[in-house]
Amino acid sequence: MAEATSRRIRFAVIGVDHRHIYDMTGRLLELGHECAGYWTDGEPRTLAGFVKRHPHIPRVADKRRLIEDPTVALILTAAIPCDRAAIAIEAMRAGKDVGTDKPGCTTLAQLAQLRRVVAETGRIWSVNYSERFEVAAATRALELVRAGAIGRVVQTTDLGPHRINRLLRDAWYFRHDAVGGILADIGCHRVDSFMTFTGSTDAEILHAAVGNFANPDDTDYADYGEMVLSSPQARGFVRLDYYTPDGQASWGDGRFFILGTDGYMELRQELDIAGREGSDHLFVVDNKSTRYIDCHDAGLPYYPALVADVLDRTETAMAQSHCFKVMEIAMQAEAKATRLGFLAR
Repeated sequence: MAEATSRRIRFAVIGVDHRHIYDMTGRLLELGHECAGYWTDGEPRTLAGFVKRHPHIPRVADKRRLIEDPTVALILTAAIPCDRAAIAIEAMRAGKDVGTDKPGCTTLAQLAQLRRVVAETGRIWSVNYSERFEVAAATRALELVRAGAIGRVVQTTDLGPHRINRLLRDAWYFRHDAVGGILADIGCHRVDSFMTFTGSTDAEILHAAVGNFANPDDTDYADYGEMVLSSPQARGFVRLDYYTPDGQASWGDGRFFILGTDGYMELRQELDIAGREGSDHLFVVDNKSTRYIDCHDAGLPYYPALVADVLDRTETAMAQSHCFKVMEIAMQAEAKATRLGFLAR
């Protein structure tokens, strides 16, 4: 019991502006770790949901109380995206490791500063690329890919439709300067998946485009994005949008196709449309069969690994170089993207 207790940490939450903080906090609590408190600026629409899920966590009036608490080892943040880098930098300079919602930053200048501070402090800056870290089907698929189940991976196709949910979002969500753009924001998920499943350490952006086709009053907002990535290992296509209709049972129908020399896989993260109930569906086709794999027992290793890294000063959850590179590529794609639809006017 003493060993188990010694492997627990205290963490704190700074910024609850995105709903991802619900699960980020909940996963650590489920593992037996303690939350010292939370701070958030004002009253974001997500606050009520956070309090409903975690009513026992105290709210503090000054974030410095959490950042300077010597018993807190890890700071979680899902603040407005453009504010996350500054929060992470302050926390790391105070001796804390940081787990941030995606995107971890919104400009290349912020990323450069984060790299400097990580090098100076030796702290961990980990971005929760939740389309992999929060999806049990991705856990199982990656195990199979690394075991050679479909041969060498040569191409991925990643589709990330979202419901716009305008009434649930604060105004900042529709400002480019706040979120960094669609390719930087939800696109970084897909860069992470491409690089991880293909074993790539870098990628060239062959094509990038963003557009606004359905929201003309939001002159700074992209509701569509696409990019083509290439590495010495493989190529990848990504398509993102905010057009999920209200008639669909889930907020989106994420689909990830992995093409190998001996077969292919399809992940349906949120639903098997008009088919099986629930989420985390995986289909595998190889030279022997076509089969469906239920992935609910695959687990989500990111959070236990992140805590182990905090305690052991290791990089088992994700290499720091990978974390940086994913954000770099996503923001570079955003910067070079052709502007379509209302954005082109």
